[in-house]
Amino acid sequence: MKQNKQISRRSFLRNTAAAAGAFAAVPLIGASRAKSAPNDRIVVGAIGVGGRGRYVLSAFMQNADVQVVAVCDAIGNRRERARGMVNDHYGNDDCDAYIDMREMLARSDIDAVMISTGDNNHALASVLAARAGKDIFCEKPISVTIGESRAVADAVRQNARIFQCGTQRRNISHFVFAVELARSGALGELETLYAEKAWPDSGVHFQMLEPQPEPDYEDVAWDYWLGVAPWRPYNETYLGGFWRRHGDFSGGSITEWGSHTVDLCQWALDADDTTPVRYEAINDQGDVECTYANGARVIITKGLRFGSCPVRFEGSEGWVETGDSGGIETYPATLREDRRFAGGYPSDNHVREFLNCVKTRQQPRSTAEASHRSMTACHCANIAVRLGRAVEWDPVREEFPNDEAANRLRSRAYREPWVL
Repeated sequence: MKQNKQISRRSFLRNTAAAAGAFAAVPLIGASRAKSAPNDRIVVGAIGVGGRGRYVLSAFMQNADVQVVAVCDAIGNRRERARGMVNDHYGNDDCDAYIDMREMLARSDIDAVMISTGDNNHALASVLAARAGKDIFCEKPISVTIGESRAVADAVRQNARIFQCGTQRRNISHFVFAVELARSGALGELETLYAEKAWPDSGVHFQMLEPQPEPDYEDVAWDYWLGVAPWRPYNETYLGGFWRRHGDFSGGSITEWGSHTVDLCQWALDADDTTPVRYEAINDQGDVECTYANGARVIITKGLRFGSCPVRFEGSEGWVETGDSGGIETYPATLREDRRFAGGYPSDNHVREFLNCVKTRQQPRSTAEASHRSMTACHCANIAVRLGRAVEWDPVREEFPNDEAANRLRSRAYREPWVL
C-alpha cells in the first residue's frame, strides 16, 4: 500500500476502536493503487456483493457520475466476481477487493458506500460508515432489532450523512400513485391498511447446524461473515437462504417483506416519525394487527394480489391495492384515471435519488429515521408473535411500558469485539 493510504487506515482503526474493538486487521485482497476520478463523480465502495449486492451495484454503475473503486465481501467468489464486473464496466483493473469493511472505510477517496450484506450486519456496517464520514445506501431491512436501527438513525444524524434505505418501492410509480391517493384524502380517512409478509408464518428459529470443515480464510472468512451474531461452527447452509429465517441473522417473514410493505403503510399514513402503539397476533399464521394512536390499523398478513410485496389501503370513502406486478385496482374505479403501470421493482430511480441527494445534501425518501420507524413496527410485531400475546409500545420513549420481557427483546448482545 502507498504510505498515505496506510496512514489513513491506521488513523481510522484507532479512531473507531471504541466502536468496533481491537479486531485483527484483515488483509487487502489484491494490489492497492491510488485512485482518481473526475471531480464531478461520486466515488463508491460496495460492502456485500452477493446476488442482490451486484444487482444494486449495477444500478450505481449505470450512472455516469459514479466511479466504483472497491468491493468488500467475506466470501471469496462473490468478491472476485464483483471486482471483475466493476473492472469490465470501466475497462481497467483498478477495483480493489477487501474482506474487512473497515479497511475499505478507511479510504479518504470514497464518498459513499452501498451496503448489501446479510441483514445481520446491515446496522453495524451503516454505523461504521456514518462514523467514517461516508454517505450510505443500505439494503433493507436495516436491522435485526429495534436498538440497531435506532443506532443507525442516530449515527446518520450525528455525522450529518445522507442515508437511503433500499426500500425502492418509494420510487416506483404505481406504489407512489397508491400512496399519493391515500395521502391526498381521496380515500377518506384511512382506517385499515394491509401489508404483505414474505411467508405465511412469521416466526424465526434458532437451529444450530452440524459443524463442517471451515474453508480457507480467503474463500470464506467465517468469523467475519458471522459478524455480530453469536459464534457457531461453520456450515455452508448458513450462507444460503437458511439465514433468512434464523433469529440470529434476520427477523424472518415480517421483516423480509414488511420492510417494504409496512414501510409503504407508514408512508401512506404520514407516520414516518412514529409507529403503531399496540401489536397483537390474530391467528396461528402469525398475522399481526398493529394499531396506531389515532385508531388506524395495519394488518401484516399474506394473500393480497398483484405479485410480491402488495399493499392495500382502505379508507372511509375508498380503497387502493397494488403490488410488484404493476396491477392496481381502486374503489371507486375513477380514482385510477385510466393510468397504466409497467410493474417490476427496479432500483434505478431509487439509486438515482440517493446520488442526487449526495450532491445536494437534501434528504431522500427513505431516510434512516423513517426506516427505523418502519423497522420498529416490524420488530414489535415479531415480539408480539414471539411472546404469544399483545404488546403495547411507546413511540416517544421507544419502549414497552412496564413490560420487562418485551423490553429485553429490543436489542441483542453483540459478539466481541463488535459494539454499536
